[in-house]
Amino acid sequence: MNHEIQDDAFLPLRDVVFNRIRDDILRGKLKPGERLMEVALADRLGVSRTPVREAIRMLEQEGLVVMLPRRGAHVGYVTEKQLADVLEARKTLETFTVNAACSRITKKQLDALRAANDAFRESVKTGDPVTIADADLQFHNIIVEAAGNEKIAETLYNLKEQIYRYKYEYLKDMKDFSHLVEEHQMLIEAIGSAQSDKAVRIIRMHIDNQALEIYRHIK
Repeated sequence: MNHEIQDDAFLPLRDVVFNRIRDDILRGKLKPGERLMEVALADRLGVSRTPVREAIRMLEQEGLVVMLPRRGAHVGYVTEKQLADVLEARKTLETFTVNAACSRITKKQLDALRAANDAFRESVKTGDPVTIADADLQFHNIIVEAAGNEKIAETLYNLKEQIYRYKYEYLKDMKDFSHLVEEHQMLIEAIGSAQSDKAVRIIRMHIDNQALEIYRHIK
């Protein structure tokens, strides 16, 4: 088994393979429309076909892979329709979580939110879109947790990979991230002072700005 797999030896093998293939899709090493060959992937990762097959099934559930009749698994395309659907769902759900967090967030969670934005600010110095997207996701996850609605959190979790992919598409060609840090800071201040109307306006602006940039990239 190669060194790449050994680095994640404490994770279930299926999850390790999932993470590796997911990362290759997000970074563009595996292109939209490219067929995922179980044997080739298993050989490259030094594993059997079983964890590869399980990982591909997980990636299909997350929307990163599509199964085509008689043609097998392929990397999914990013389409404007899919983007519009996911962004609409995200805006609806995160509008709720931001609004709810204004009245429910604890001091500990607010401190964690500030720390998460500090971590996001540091992540942008790496210039690595996956690192930046991970830090951005962590920031928003704290708001979801503070909202305290398990069903909304579950729904957002089910959209996680699709949202992540679009965030990656948004971030990978960006040169200046300062406005994202500022928008996060504006959210922190609005939530911390329980200004729900202001917080809702900011999160909608935040998501709309990302949508515009992604649409430009796709076109």
